[in-house]
Amino acid sequence: MTEHDGKNSFKTLRGFIDGEEPDEPIYFAYRASLRIFGDNLPLDEITRELGIQPTYTRRKGDRSKPTSKTVYRDDAWFFDSSLPDTEPLHRHIDEVWTAVKPRAMYLKGLKQRFNIDMFCGYRSNCDHAGIEVPASSLEMFTTLEIPLGMSIIVA
Repeated sequence: MTEHDGKNSFKTLRGFIDGEEPDEPIYFAYRASLRIFGDNLPLDEITRELGIQPTYTRRKGDRSKPTSKTVYRDDAWFFDSSLPDTEPLHRHIDEVWTAVKPRAMYLKGLKQRFNIDMFCGYRSNCDHAGIEVPASSLEMFTTLEIPLGMSIIVA
């Protein structure tokens, strides 16, 4: 909160609503993950053909934790950017694309039988910011004809 002409002013909407600014530094965190979903997903073949190790795989019927009630309804193969979450979103997208670009035709073939997307995450405690992704970082989406999924969390 700041004094301006004898009135209180706030830097954030949260500060205005709460009557005080949060006592924490502003942060921004990003991530990107290529995701392949479907029934009877050939996990070993995908790994071999792409020439990269998945960050995570699962099978239909698996649970996220042994005590979880949620049962996965499909198989999945994920490849996440390995960059720190403080790196801008476009760098995460570019890293994933660099890893799979040589096998773009294989991925396009997989799309005939399975669902493929790029899931991106943006997390911040700043309630008045946004993201920008340069056109050069969108090549993956147009080449593979896949959607960009975005999770935006302001906490």
